[in-house]
Amino acid sequence: MINGPAWSQKLRAEIGKAVIGQDEVVERLLVALLANGHVLLEGMPGLAKTLLVRSLGTALGVQFERIQFTPDLLPSDVVGTMIFSPKDGAFATHQGPIFANLVLADEINRAPAKVQSALLEAMQERQVTIGGNTLPLPRPFFVMATQNPVEQEGTYPLPEAQTDRFLFKLIVDYPSAAEEARMMDMWGQVTKSPTLQPVSSGTELLELREQVDAIHVSAGVQAYILALVRGTRDLAAQAEGTTSTPKRLLNFGASPRASLALFQAGRGLAWLRGADYLSPALVQEIFLDALRHRVGLTYEAEAEELTSDRILSQVLERTPVPAHV
Repeated sequence: MINGPAWSQKLRAEIGKAVIGQDEVVERLLVALLANGHVLLEGMPGLAKTLLVRSLGTALGVQFERIQFTPDLLPSDVVGTMIFSPKDGAFATHQGPIFANLVLADEINRAPAKVQSALLEAMQERQVTIGGNTLPLPRPFFVMATQNPVEQEGTYPLPEAQTDRFLFKLIVDYPSAAEEARMMDMWGQVTKSPTLQPVSSGTELLELREQVDAIHVSAGVQAYILALVRGTRDLAAQAEGTTSTPKRLLNFGASPRASLALFQAGRGLAWLRGADYLSPALVQEIFLDALRHRVGLTYEAEAEELTSDRILSQVLERTPVPAHV
């Protein structure tokens, strides 16, 4: 039986040959792999988001494809299309880059909604439909998308139906001064570039999920997860002008996918940490990452420059933590 911390360490050590820092982001990516979930990475250009995902694919030893999202991209450029062959006198299916184990949707919010929506079926059902034919995608299958902050010029907001299909939305921040100095020392030479080797496999990952599914989740922790998620819906349903909430801060709360995300990702994090049960503390760790993209702010909240993280933190603070797990 493979040990969770040991598996995590070998992957993180290999990825660390190319990516300096971002330890928490790397851990969340590993959790997403174990929980069979997709990830949305948001950050300013130049923070190694693309390098991070590519390095993960190499270390995991799976087929990797990158799709550069641009305003003129077409859905067929992502999923594929039917091509007529004059020689055979028939149409043949041309599979797009979506047919890979790990797909990087680079700068996903620079393409219009019709292209972003081309990923909906793939992300949910792990299949695509081309010319009336439904084709299964490889196993395992993950979409890891990067996006620039929506305030930047030339970006499109992602549809709610798509953002809800991401297990996590991770904020990639600037490295520390020490990490940035280390980057210069390691990669300051033009002729020097990192070389990574596979240290795991897609088959191994699929086998590890059986161990993750064995992580115990008590009834108390399940109730805690439900209370957190339903707390966001209570905020959205709150009538304006009440004493407790003078202004309505959320247009809509988190969907049932949020409950599943906390449940499944919590198990994955527990296994990575070497625990055999899910604790409320681990749920709290991943709460913001799993829900920040699943709630909608009102105009009043945006006018007060509130963020989803700040509002969700309030939900986290006032939700009672179970005493027994």
